[in-house]
Amino acid sequence: MTQFDVAIIGGGINGAGIARDAAGRGLRVLLVEQSDLASGTSSASTKLIHGGLRYLEHGWFRLVREALFEREVLLRMAPHLVRPARFVLPHEPGMRPAWLLRLGLFIYDHLGGRKILPATHTIDLSQHELGRPLKGRYHYGFSYSDCQVDDSRLVVLNALDAAERGAVVRTRTRCVKVERSQAWSVVLEKHGRRTFVSARVLINAAGPWAGVFNETVVQQSMPQPLRLVQGSHIVVRRLFAHEDGYIFQAADGRVVFALPFEQDFTLIGTTDRNFTGDPASVAPTSDEISYLCGIVNDHFRTAITAPDVIWSFAGVRALYGDASARPLAAKPQATRPQDTPRDYVLALDEATGMAPLLTVYGGKITTFRVLAEAALKKLGAWLGGAAPWTSNSHLPGGDFAVGSVEEFVKKTCVTWPFLDDSHARRLVRSYGTRMPRILGSAKCTDDLGPRFGANLTGAEVRYLMAHEWAQTAEDVLWRRSKLGLLLSRGEQDRLGSFMVGEIGKVQPSESSGGAP
Repeated sequence: MTQFDVAIIGGGINGAGIARDAAGRGLRVLLVEQSDLASGTSSASTKLIHGGLRYLEHGWFRLVREALFEREVLLRMAPHLVRPARFVLPHEPGMRPAWLLRLGLFIYDHLGGRKILPATHTIDLSQHELGRPLKGRYHYGFSYSDCQVDDSRLVVLNALDAAERGAVVRTRTRCVKVERSQAWSVVLEKHGRRTFVSARVLINAAGPWAGVFNETVVQQSMPQPLRLVQGSHIVVRRLFAHEDGYIFQAADGRVVFALPFEQDFTLIGTTDRNFTGDPASVAPTSDEISYLCGIVNDHFRTAITAPDVIWSFAGVRALYGDASARPLAAKPQATRPQDTPRDYVLALDEATGMAPLLTVYGGKITTFRVLAEAALKKLGAWLGGAAPWTSNSHLPGGDFAVGSVEEFVKKTCVTWPFLDDSHARRLVRSYGTRMPRILGSAKCTDDLGPRFGANLTGAEVRYLMAHEWAQTAEDVLWRRSKLGLLLSRGEQDRLGSFMVGEIGKVQPSESSGGAP
């Protein structure tokens, strides 16, 4: 008998989502990540839960419809992490005609069973406050709904829920060798120590490392080519005071978002360029930064240059390379990176008498849950036919009503009156109903331990180390939060030293959340 039913390689949104779904069906699950959870593509998104408005003109209606349905599923599943947002699409003279934009938004409103999010409406940008940050050539535009999300926390909470349902989650662990027979023998390595496990099914959800894993560990070529596409983002000081985002039509046919981000900043992205090399070394190029600054300068009254960029990041999307083999492909061959479909493809290798290998291509943050359902359905002959269960579930901390965040923040400030509004709001947005596990019986800020800046306390850091696999300052500041935008270098160093000192004191668990 094998130790696990499913061994999943890759701790991004796809791997964590599959692990959660499988564990909730009673399967014995192992999730292996070579670095920190969400340390690759899944923390480098545009932080949106959306249908993908621009995908309509490519004819990817099934993908858009599926993603639109998922917006409200995820909003109900994690109302602390996923929040409704409005986006302004200005009509750009000389580009897509207004009738086409209206038609696209009409389809967008009606294609995906929208019940919670408000519908599109037209706005007079020459009179409305939403037009004030923009250049004077915009006379009207459209306001429509999607959602924003903390992408890396979404990954972590899927892994946490998987662990609490019995999955074993091993971070900073490499799968260095596999042997295939009627089951998989898997060799794992961490800190130079090797362990051996067995599994009935192996899932390659390694994202941009999927090809390397197949070729060097599984020692076989990918079922189909993998196309790697780099997307980069920049963050600058806030360009506008309100909470709506903007979506702009660029002269090269792309669309670029400018979004309110972490209260004091604006997030701008993304780019699309072919990528070669090691995905671990991906970084925005100077050309990409200049491009995104140029988009801002073309549309906003406030101009920016590269020195105004406070933070930039890039990720590598691992897309299915053979566009001609996909029913979604609107064109026989997708030559430009932005024309390669973002849909997921699940390639099953089921050699007779051998344990199956499932390789995951593509996928979006928005569709991770249905991808997980599809993966387990594809593996039903080996894993059994337990019913899907996640559509009406909650992620850890998300068991409260959509739209009640403000009420939750007020109650938090009453229960712990030493918290200011911004601190309470950040904790509610990050931890939801699990926030008391951090604050406990504290009567004052000093009861929460050391303060590292930007209301980050020792109590929160200890919680993240014990339950959310955080091991370094980077894990805390850039993936469990975005407080790296606010802490000075000295404060970050002090946090790192504190975490090193806590390693022997915090006792995490593989199966209930925490680093092995």
